[in-house]
Amino acid sequence: MTDPASRPRVQVLGAILWPSFFAAGIATVVFFIVVDPLVLRDITFPDLEISRLGGYTIAFFMFWAATASSSLFTRILLEPPARFNRR
Repeated sequence: MTDPASRPRVQVLGAILWPSFFAAGIATVVFFIVVDPLVLRDITFPDLEISRLGGYTIAFFMFWAATASSSLFTRILLEPPARFNRR
């Protein structure tokens, strides 16, 4: 097995961003099966003119940020302890 530190940065980014993109897409679909973005807008920010498509877009990127941070945290936890204990 190769050392995780020796992997190319693009491979690490792909391993973080692709699963989080997929999970954000599923979370967005599931969330908006139950919640209408226009009703959510009226409850939270009634003065802003956000379209339904704008609501879907904002929510997708919020879900993507949340799932990407989860994947990044997992990546950090998988680092070998010796890498952090260097002097």
